[in-house]
Amino acid sequence: MASDIKFVDFVLEQIKNSGEITAKKMFGGYGIYSDEKLFGLICDNKLFIKPTNSGRKFIGNVVEAPPYEGAKPSFLIEDKIEDSEWLSELVRISVNELPAPKPKKKKS
Repeated sequence: MASDIKFVDFVLEQIKNSGEITAKKMFGGYGIYSDEKLFGLICDNKLFIKPTNSGRKFIGNVVEAPPYEGAKPSFLIEDKIEDSEWLSELVRISVNELPAPKPKKKKS
C-alpha cells in the first residue's frame, strides 16, 4: 500500500484548481482532503476517489476497485490522471456531493 511521495505530489499538482487540497499520510498510503473533507486515497501509486452519483455520471465508464484489502470499492482513476482540468472537475463534483465531516469529539 506504500506510495511514492513524487506520485502524491503529482496528483496534488493535477488537482490544485479544485480548492484547498491537502494529503495526509495514513496506513502506508495517503488520504486526500478538500477543506477537511476526505474525498480520495492514494494507495500503491494509484488514485482512488470516493464514489458519488455525480462523479459516476461525469466519468461515464467507471472502473471501481478497493484501494486496499477490505475497503469498499472506489473510483480508480488511471486513464485521465494526466488531464488536470478533467481531474479537477471530478474532484469538485465529488466533494460537492460528499457529506461534511463529522465534528471531532472533544477529549475530556
